[in-house]
Amino acid sequence: MTDETSKPQDDTSTSAPADDAQQESVQNESVQNESVQNESAQATPSVADEAVARKRGIKSYVIRGGRMTQAQTRGLEEVFPRLGLRHEQGELDLEALFGRRAPLVIEVGFGMGKSLCEQAQANPGTDFIGIEVHAPGVGKLLDDVDKLGLTNLRVYRHDALEVLADCVPAGCADTFQLFFPDPWPKKKHHKRRIVQPAFVELVRRVLKPGGHFHMATDWENYAEAMAEEMAEAPGFVNTAPAESAPYVPRPDFRPLTKFEQRGERLGHGVWDLIFVKQD
Repeated sequence: MTDETSKPQDDTSTSAPADDAQQESVQNESVQNESVQNESAQATPSVADEAVARKRGIKSYVIRGGRMTQAQTRGLEEVFPRLGLRHEQGELDLEALFGRRAPLVIEVGFGMGKSLCEQAQANPGTDFIGIEVHAPGVGKLLDDVDKLGLTNLRVYRHDALEVLADCVPAGCADTFQLFFPDPWPKKKHHKRRIVQPAFVELVRRVLKPGGHFHMATDWENYAEAMAEEMAEAPGFVNTAPAESAPYVPRPDFRPLTKFEQRGERLGHGVWDLIFVKQD
């Protein structure tokens, strides 16, 4: 959440301890007006960042330092050794990892993890893998998952492109989720958006035939770019009905966050796109 989907906003949320509501307001389900206000300070990479990007490939995230809350620290130090996954472990044996064969959902860029945790809790018969680079979000999700006693979720704290290429078996996932990735609103930063051909091809590789690629964004311009990119991508078909194409009505199974509810009250749109992988 690689081009990763995690947003610069996630880093700034750790500058001081905050309660869940405060953290939710800066995680990756950002609404448009706040994203625009913070764009200059948060979405503009430094000269050093640009140099690294040129050397290693474009990144869609910027990692900044900050203090961790007690819960986040506990998640990383106490829970990650049990429920965390590491890139250097190589390709996953999913049946051994979860102790069963079950439908699998992969989500990149889960922010503080509230939505992903809710899904895992509501669907005990499904296994989940989350991929995120930002320590506070990984720690918070793992702390929540452990306190709820959930066993059907595992987490990477690593670059998503590397995880998808090196660790996730081909054709294993029933659903791939990308919710509210950083929109990088300035045109000169559009190259940092994660939905680009290389990422889409990795998504296609890990999905089963008939598997779904579900995206959501609160930036209409990015929604349009996603739809255009997917229209050119091989092996995918849009599931949108004719009356709302290229978008689908917001599905009930995608958790509605408090921050998204607030955005809707302010008149901000949210666009969902669901594509199915062909055989």
